[in-house]
Amino acid sequence: MRHAHAVTHQIAIDVEPRFLREHSSADDGQWLFAYHITISNQSAEEVTLISREWVITNGHGRVEHVRGPGVVGVQPRLAPGQAFRYTSGCPLDTAVGSMAGTYHMRSATGREFAVDIPEFALFDPDCVN
Repeated sequence: MRHAHAVTHQIAIDVEPRFLREHSSADDGQWLFAYHITISNQSAEEVTLISREWVITNGHGRVEHVRGPGVVGVQPRLAPGQAFRYTSGCPLDTAVGSMAGTYHMRSATGREFAVDIPEFALFDPDCVN
């Protein structure tokens, strides 16, 4: 699967998606994907990830929006030069799809801003030519 990368407001987002074959079943119409994300603060000020918004699209074009505080139960605070890495997952009812989104951040001075999560493909390699 392809790695995705974006930088917004000096915050770099790197995504590495992975198909979880051992937890998927084409017969049951269930495909599970993991994604590893690294958030790197390349700015000169401390930032905190407040919330996230995901746009998940399945292979039929059906779109689901997921919103919530922080990521994996935390609201990481990143000093300049620091990075935070986490892993999460996404079930799909099709063998292909995509994800993209936004992290909502707050600087140490109270400025709020959005950071793009680059779009990345999710696919079962056995179902894609």
